[in-house]
Amino acid sequence: MSSNDNDHRGLLPAGLADLLPPDAAREARAIDLAIERFAAFGYERVKPPLVEFEESLLGGPGAALSQQTFRLMDPVSQRMMGVRPDMTVQVARIAVTRLKHEPRPLRLSYGGNVIRVRGSALKPERQFAQVGTELIGVDSAEADAEAVLLAVDTLRAIGVSDLSVDLNLPTLVAAVAGGVNQPEEAMSRLRRALDRKDEGGIAKAGADKKAADLFAGLLRAAGPADKGLAQLAKLELPEAAAAEAARLAEVVKLVAAAEEGLPLTIDPVEYRGLEYQTGVSFSVFALKGREELARGGRYSAGYPEDGVSESATGFTVYMDAVLAASAAPPERPRLYVGLGTPWADCAPWQSKGYAVVRAVVAAPDPRAEAKRLRCSHALIDGDAVPL
Repeated sequence: MSSNDNDHRGLLPAGLADLLPPDAAREARAIDLAIERFAAFGYERVKPPLVEFEESLLGGPGAALSQQTFRLMDPVSQRMMGVRPDMTVQVARIAVTRLKHEPRPLRLSYGGNVIRVRGSALKPERQFAQVGTELIGVDSAEADAEAVLLAVDTLRAIGVSDLSVDLNLPTLVAAVAGGVNQPEEAMSRLRRALDRKDEGGIAKAGADKKAADLFAGLLRAAGPADKGLAQLAKLELPEAAAAEAARLAEVVKLVAAAEEGLPLTIDPVEYRGLEYQTGVSFSVFALKGREELARGGRYSAGYPEDGVSESATGFTVYMDAVLAASAAPPERPRLYVGLGTPWADCAPWQSKGYAVVRAVVAAPDPRAEAKRLRCSHALIDGDAVPL
């Protein structure tokens, strides 16, 4: 290895990557567009720290991400801290502490990077950018629908136009299970069969026919929202489960009224990955791909273990997935200007959309130098000459 061969320093841990031009600029622009759409609907931005004390970061809904959190000792306080694996829990903390006296509903937005201990098979990245909103201090179908509609609006503003929304009720299965009197072992087998989407397994779980038919009916409700809700309406759900199903139907009605033609599906038995959600939840996908672009739903903001909790809903947009699903905008043309060009002379060209690349060393051939610096134009005799 030669003395100046240091390519090994470019190696990064698995799941971490440098974002290079033009992708870094695309991500920054997309984040700005998202934050602007949030602001247009009254969401005010907050900026939580990258690390904070472990008991704050992992309290309440943050407990679900405990295994994904990097930890370190604060050399100043000698207390354990965590690096944020998600920003929702931080915004919830701000709402119930620093902003607890602000009027509700409280609308907050955020944007930043998070890092997790490990990726997944479908999403191997461990560090990625999140932007999102939280609507805190109200529990209504209108609030649930606002989260869905704002997520769709934001993704379209960024450049993903053909979208679909899948709505879930992650607490519905537990509500149904709590309302039917079945042996524990039979109920465990029923839950496993639901996880596998295995209707045959439901029939063989050992539950009585009424309970088995009820769980099979939940499974059959997955699909287009109108058909799924009609299927749910036919079932004799326990009271708590029926209330949840009615709430889902109300949210679907509100979203469909605002976004006629938006494909809506429901999956009332899906709860994996939604462990801290407490009500209507949703994921947004691009029709041309099945990668999740945004996820959100209802949860309890705060620290129930301390008796501090508020109902909230919101969503997170995953910027890496969004950029992969959207077309890259045209790159700004780059104009090379020769050595000695007055600084003030750059502004008129910049107002026309050019990125002005100023020479800082003399170049005998301006055209060749402009091409070397990846410029599309060179300023020659007062004109922007295409190369």
